[in-house]
Amino acid sequence: MAVARNVTPPKFNDVTGAIRALAMDAVQKANSGHPGAPMGMAEIAEALWNHHLRHNPANPKWADRDRFVQSNGHGSMLVYALLHLTGYDLPIEELKRFRQMHSKTPGHPEYGYTVGVETTTGPLGQGITNAVGFAMAEKLLANEFNKSGHEIVNHHTYVFMGDGCMMEGISHEACALAGTWGLGKLIAFWDDNNISIDGHTDGWFTEDTAKRFESYGWHVIADVQGHDSEALNAAIVAAKAVTDKPTLICCKTIIGAGSPNKEGTHDVHGAALGDAEIAATRAHIGWNYPPFEIPRHVYEAWDARTKGEGLEKLWNNKFAEYKKAFPKEAAEFERRTKGDLPAHWDEFAAKAIAAINEKGETIATRKASQNAINALVPALPEFLGGSADLTGSNLTNWTGAHHVHGKKPGNYISYGVREFGMSHIMNGMALHGGLLPFGGTFLMFSEYARNALRMSALMKQRVIYVFTHDSIGLGEDGPTHQPVEQTTTLRFIPNMDTWRPCDTVESIVSWVAAVERKDGPSSLIFSRQNLAFQKRDAAQIANVRKGGYVLSDVANGKAQAIIIATGSEVDLAVKAQAALAAEGINVRVVSMPSTNVFDRQDQAYQDSVLTKGVKRVAVEAGVTGLWYKYVGLDGAVIGMDCFGESAPAPELFKHFGFTVDNVVATTKKVIGV
Repeated sequence: MAVARNVTPPKFNDVTGAIRALAMDAVQKANSGHPGAPMGMAEIAEALWNHHLRHNPANPKWADRDRFVQSNGHGSMLVYALLHLTGYDLPIEELKRFRQMHSKTPGHPEYGYTVGVETTTGPLGQGITNAVGFAMAEKLLANEFNKSGHEIVNHHTYVFMGDGCMMEGISHEACALAGTWGLGKLIAFWDDNNISIDGHTDGWFTEDTAKRFESYGWHVIADVQGHDSEALNAAIVAAKAVTDKPTLICCKTIIGAGSPNKEGTHDVHGAALGDAEIAATRAHIGWNYPPFEIPRHVYEAWDARTKGEGLEKLWNNKFAEYKKAFPKEAAEFERRTKGDLPAHWDEFAAKAIAAINEKGETIATRKASQNAINALVPALPEFLGGSADLTGSNLTNWTGAHHVHGKKPGNYISYGVREFGMSHIMNGMALHGGLLPFGGTFLMFSEYARNALRMSALMKQRVIYVFTHDSIGLGEDGPTHQPVEQTTTLRFIPNMDTWRPCDTVESIVSWVAAVERKDGPSSLIFSRQNLAFQKRDAAQIANVRKGGYVLSDVANGKAQAIIIATGSEVDLAVKAQAALAAEGINVRVVSMPSTNVFDRQDQAYQDSVLTKGVKRVAVEAGVTGLWYKYVGLDGAVIGMDCFGESAPAPELFKHFGFTVDNVVATTKKVIGV
C-alpha cells in the first residue's frame, strides 16, 4: 500500500485511465516492463501534453516544435501511450507488441525506432542531459536567427525525470550547466515517488533536491501534488513565466497509482502487475474496457492533430514572412535544420586540404587539428566547439570564436571538468538540429564519457569528439594519464569512426570526413608531440579517406613485408623501411588512420593495400589485440599490453620498444631473415 507521504491521490477518469490501462496491459502482455512510472505520472502527462506541449503528430520533425524527453526511459509505455493517443503514427498493434522483436515500442525509448521519440533514454540521467542540449541549441539558434518581430526559433524543452535520474552523477554535470547558461525554456518534472527497484529510497537518496537545484541557479517549484491537474497546470504556467533560468517542478506522486495493492511500492516499479491485480486496478480506477480498447471519447480528448496542424501552420506563415524579410538567413536556417552541407563544400574542403599539404608542417597533430578547424570554420557557421576545461591543451578553439560565458551566447563552450556531461549535451544539440557540435578532452578521459559516446553511435548522431594526448607520448604525467587501451576500445564501438592521424594532412582529412558523415559520430585522436610531415601524391591524399592506404611502397612493388602503423608510429615505420632497404629488404608502409573506415572498403581495395601472402607487422603505441586481425597469427605487433610510466616521452618510447631498431628486428624475424 502507499507510504504516508502527504500525497493527494488521483481523481480517476477515463482520460488519465487510458495511460494507466495501456501501461499495465502492455507490460502484462509482454511479461516485461515498468508500469509504475506511467501509472504514477498520468496526471503530469495529461497536464503537459493536452494543455501546453506545442507539437504536430502529422509532422514530428517540425522545426519549432516543443521537445519532449522522457529521461526515466524505463517507463517507456508512458511516451508510447501519449504518442498513440495524441495521433502519431503509432497504431495500437505496436503497443500490443511492446518489447517484441522489431516493434516500434522497444523496452526503452529508442531514437529512430518510434516516430515522435526525440532521443534514446535508456541509461538514467542521460535524458535530462540531452534535454539540456536541446534547450541550449534552442537558445543559441534563437540568438543567431531571430530578428525583431520575427521569432522563428521559440520553443520549450520539457523533460520527465525520476529519482534514478537525480542520483546519476551526469544529471549534476548537466543541470549545473543549465543553470549557469540560464536555459529559461527548459522545464523538468521530477517524479518524486520515493521508490526505486531496491525499495523506498530514504535509505540512499536523502539530499534536499529542491535546494540542490536552487544552488544550480534553477527556478524550483517544490511540493507540487503530482496527481492534481489544477496544481500541475498552475506550476507549468509559472515555469513558463520565468525566462532567465530553467525550472524544476517537484511532483509528489504515488508510483503505480491506481493499483490498489501495489501502488507506492517497488513491486510495481519493474514488473507486470499480474492478472488479478490488473482486474482489481480496472475496478479501482473505473476503467471498464478490455485490454488495448480505447473508447472514442478518450481518443477525442487526447487528439492533438487539428491543434498541431494549426500551430505548425501559424509558424509556417511566420517563417514565410521571415523569408521575405531575411532571405539569406532563411536559406541558411533551412540548410542547417536539414543537416545539409554548404554549397560548394567539396571544392572548399579540397582547397583546404591542398593548402595544408602545401605547407608540409611538422607539428603536433593537436595543433594540426586546430589548423583544420580554422580552415573549415568559414564554411561551417553551424560549428559549435568546446572542451572539458582543456582548451589550451586540446586546441579546440579557433580564431574569432565567441565563448559562451554564463548566460551570454556564443559558438564555443567551456564545459568545465564535465566530460560525460559535455558529450551527452552535444548529443542533445545534434538531435535538436542546426548545430554541428564538437568537444575535446584528453584521450584518457574519454573513459568518463564512454556511455555518451556509445549513445552517439547508437543514435547515429553527427557528433565529433576531439581526443588529444594520445599515447605514452604524453610523458611525465604518467600511467594515470597515458591512454593505452582507449583508441582500440573506441574502435570497438559499433558505428563509431575512430581516426588517429599521423600528420597535418591526415588530420584535416579526418576532420573533413567527420563533418561529412551524417550517420554517426567520429572520434579524432591527436598527439601532444610533433609528428613529421609525410609526402603524398594526389592519389594517396584521396586514399586517406579510405581509412588505410599505401604511404610508401617499394620500387618494384614486390614487398617482402608490410608495416602497418598509425599516428606517431607512422614516421617510425617509414624510418624502419629506409633502414631495411639499406639491408636489401623491401618493405611497404601502410598508414591506417581509421580501421573502421578501412574495414568498410571493398575487398579489392583492401587487398591492394594489404597484399595477400605478404607478412605483416603492425606498430601502435597501445594494446595489441586488434592488430592481429590485420597481421594474422604469423605476423607481429609492436605495442604495449601494460600501463605506462612517468618519464619524458622519448625515454618512454625507447623503453617500450618503439624504436627503429626494434621495428627492423621484428620485421626481419617475421620474414625469417
